[in-house]
Amino acid sequence: MILTDAKERYRFFKFALVGTLGAAIDFGVMNLLSHFIDMKLVYAGTISFTCAVISNFVWNRFWTYPESRSRPLLNQLGMFFLVNLAGIVIRIPILHYLEPPLLRFFEGLFHATYNTAEFYAKNLTLAVAVGIVMLWNFFVNRHWTYNDVDHSNEVQA
Repeated sequence: MILTDAKERYRFFKFALVGTLGAAIDFGVMNLLSHFIDMKLVYAGTISFTCAVISNFVWNRFWTYPESRSRPLLNQLGMFFLVNLAGIVIRIPILHYLEPPLLRFFEGLFHATYNTAEFYAKNLTLAVAVGIVMLWNFFVNRHWTYNDVDHSNEVQA
């Protein structure tokens, strides 16, 4: 099992750190596009997702799974993007359907201004989407994109 092995737990930790950087990129780009350019969340979230995926691929290939570089770069990038395309199919309905009720929730419960409620609703919606898609990405990428990496018990620093 992936997370019962010490080396795999370490890889998951590294994957999570890479994902945290990707989430920061995701949130930053989404907020820039949706608040300063007034782009709809679905579009801003799609662009921010793409930026995060590129960052995550580079960091995962060279830091989380350096042994996977035996696989050709373009093949692995293609596999990684296919997994993430499936992730965006999971993500877009979350962004589309979760934001409106959260916006009403923040406006009603906290009596927040529309702009404040919108800020919280967009960010909480994105956080939910990021969390769900991160779990999908880790397990599918580990079993498919990085399946050439050994599952041995030795931990490398």
